[in-house]
Amino acid sequence: MSEIFVDADACPVKAEIIRVAERHGIVAHIVSNSGFRTNANPLIRNVLVSDKFDAADDWIVARAGPGDIVITADIQLADRCLKAGAEVIGNTGKPFTENSIGTALAMRELSSQLRDMGEIRGGGPIFSQADRSRFLNALEAAVQRAKRRN
Repeated sequence: MSEIFVDADACPVKAEIIRVAERHGIVAHIVSNSGFRTNANPLIRNVLVSDKFDAADDWIVARAGPGDIVITADIQLADRCLKAGAEVIGNTGKPFTENSIGTALAMRELSSQLRDMGEIRGGGPIFSQADRSRFLNALEAAVQRAKRRN
């Protein structure tokens, strides 16, 4: 059976993920290295990892595989999970795919260099209601695909 793995520390759609997992009877691992609110539903597994760099990412990569769904905004984690065979969705509903991950990694590196040079400042765009809606649609579609595979 497919499972959902959530890179939860900065994830703005945790509540939506939990609702979808509960509705479909799918285990969701909410992985974080900081505190979070627990959930009494046995399908929702709150995983607290150490604060070691990439501990949450490493935990997810060690367990996610073909048929699983990973939710993350971390492009490097997305790349690792795609290589493990998981389906990966960003927090805004944009899927990471084998065809798009190379470009995403290159843009991440370019942005990092431009920030280091002082050419760009600040974060990305504000998370919107449209992003939330797009995410819910993408997650629902991924769950439906996973159910058909099983």
